[in-house]
Amino acid sequence: MPKVSELKRGMVIDISGTPHVVKNIDCKSPSSRGASTIYKIRFNNLKTKRKLDESYKADDVVTVSDCERVQVQFSYSADNEYVFMNTEDYNQYSVNADDLDGMELYLTEGLEGITALLLDDVVISIELPQSVILEIVETAPGIKGASASARTKPATLTTGLEVQVPEYLEIGEIVKVNTSNKQFMSRA
Repeated sequence: MPKVSELKRGMVIDISGTPHVVKNIDCKSPSSRGASTIYKIRFNNLKTKRKLDESYKADDVVTVSDCERVQVQFSYSADNEYVFMNTEDYNQYSVNADDLDGMELYLTEGLEGITALLLDDVVISIELPQSVILEIVETAPGIKGASASARTKPATLTTGLEVQVPEYLEIGEIVKVNTSNKQFMSRA
């Protein structure tokens, strides 16, 4: 069982018999002598999707939930269901669009690098790769002479995701997007 000071984003912890994923960790070190470091942690309940904020001391011990992590590839979507395939044993898992919570805007057919959290062979959550490659399908025309550090403009990508891109990019260009903050990273 790990100490709270060893927790990282994405770890799944058992709180009152329910799996919770660590979403955010905020560490506060008090200035007074002898005071212990306080960790404020935001969890997401993997069954009900509710947020839970808890405070712990650095030496508190937590129980890791026995979720299985498997690498999956996005296969296809049909009738509000998204289907992922295990890259090792080719098992398929369906996830309802409501459970993806906006992550479907990053999914393209054949996307790899996705981690699925399984509890009793049922996907309770997925973790996207750090970045994805998508094509610009709608944006204002590119401006000649625009520099890389200049202003940005909105662009719609193949999945319907809207991001801010530099003014010099045009329709049809392939871009890399950060999945954690929805920001343009570079051309691909």
